[in-house]
Amino acid sequence: MVGQASAWVESPLQMLCAVEAHHAGLLGPETAVVPRAGLRPLKATRKELRSLGLPDGLVLAEPRERMPRRVQAVGDAFSGKVQLRWLLSRPGHIVVVDDGLATLRLLELLAAGPARPLLRARAEPAPLRTALGLAAALRLRLSKVSVFTALTVDDQLAEAVRAAGVHLVRHEFDWLRAQPPSEHGPAERTVVLGTSLVRNGLVHRDRYLRWLSDLAAQEPLAYYPHRREDPLDVALIRERPGITVHDPGAPAELTLRGLHAGQRVLSLPSTAITSLRVLLGPRGVAVEPVDVPDDWWTSRAAPALRSHLTGVPG
Repeated sequence: MVGQASAWVESPLQMLCAVEAHHAGLLGPETAVVPRAGLRPLKATRKELRSLGLPDGLVLAEPRERMPRRVQAVGDAFSGKVQLRWLLSRPGHIVVVDDGLATLRLLELLAAGPARPLLRARAEPAPLRTALGLAAALRLRLSKVSVFTALTVDDQLAEAVRAAGVHLVRHEFDWLRAQPPSEHGPAERTVVLGTSLVRNGLVHRDRYLRWLSDLAAQEPLAYYPHRREDPLDVALIRERPGITVHDPGAPAELTLRGLHAGQRVLSLPSTAITSLRVLLGPRGVAVEPVDVPDDWWTSRAAPALRSHLTGVPG
């Protein structure tokens, strides 16, 4: 792409991975990372990133309500607005950066062939939305597509993705690992990452809260809410003895860089497990996945969806 590349980001992880994609050379010599306006976690992530030594040629642009006209990198390949922009643009080089489990969903659909519409795992779309997802999948076949991910992709899926003509690029947060550790890590030995499963109606609230209370009865906890966690649930957690709740904002990959040997991170199924192991494992920090007991799941969590959600490498 001639001139400055644009990366449109709508989550903290997308913003961080857009920086890593520029550092890795996927976006050319100059990149403007454009955050979607009105999202507080993006504002916090932007502030945290600006305090570090950003790669040469990268600019963290001012937030915008709308996507730039020419966008090379995105995180949410299932966004209707993103897919429509692809259809209205000339085929070119498209880079998709990590957006949690959605990235693995995208790889599975791309590997399955161009006749599979790009739709979210839990979507029950109308015919027009399905048509847009199918048109977007077909358009990607006319473009050079790179998926830039830190997630573990099994060999069979990786081979199928590459056979479909998609350039799969793995990374290990090389830029972030080169930055000095944060000096503001929590003092507690155990850190718990919050989850969106309760707010999404997939896990029973009372069972999740009881688990946190039982953990806190054994030792003090530092709790980092998920950015989509219900504020009312966070308020309930804040009231429980032994739990220190930290303000949600920048992604765990940034905020937990100050952890040291002997500390540990607990998390229900989450793609953060993979990235935090890459970042914190060499420092002696244990990152431990927590299985969701069968009686935690609600009736909304169909078996296929449970399998998708718990398919994060542990």
